[in-house]
Amino acid sequence: MKASGIVHKYGDNVDTDVIIPARYLNSSDPAELARHCMEDIDPEFVKQIKKGDIIVANKNFGCGSSREHAPIAIKASGVSCVIAETFARIFYRNAINIGLPIIECPEAARAIEGGAEVEIDFDSGMIYDRTKGTSYQGQAFPEFMQKIIRAEGLMNYINENK
Repeated sequence: MKASGIVHKYGDNVDTDVIIPARYLNSSDPAELARHCMEDIDPEFVKQIKKGDIIVANKNFGCGSSREHAPIAIKASGVSCVIAETFARIFYRNAINIGLPIIECPEAARAIEGGAEVEIDFDSGMIYDRTKGTSYQGQAFPEFMQKIIRAEGLMNYINENK
């Protein structure tokens, strides 16, 4: 599995309240959540995001409340992967559960700049910054997590493997 796209870059402690503001939590519709993704931290995000694009952030991405709405909003907006130095643990679990690929790689998170063209090989964990011509070794997904992501989430995976 691979992903490639243009990077949207953020800093430390991007919490779930700025990923999807609480005022939109009355909806669980992925398309509705996507329309408001990142609007409190980056009002232009929904206008600029293209299917396949990648979010790169620094430490503690997805901190705050445990709402599953946050990774749903990111995935529904078209983001193919989130790369960060570290993720909040509950966000990490929620992302995998809904089939949003995420990779921890401190070196890539610090070095890759907004607007860069990046490609990720999920099988090996390799991250390629095509703009700078550099590469980084991220954490490869274990096989069972790749199966969940390919199935577009844990519930789909369970239903396919009954």
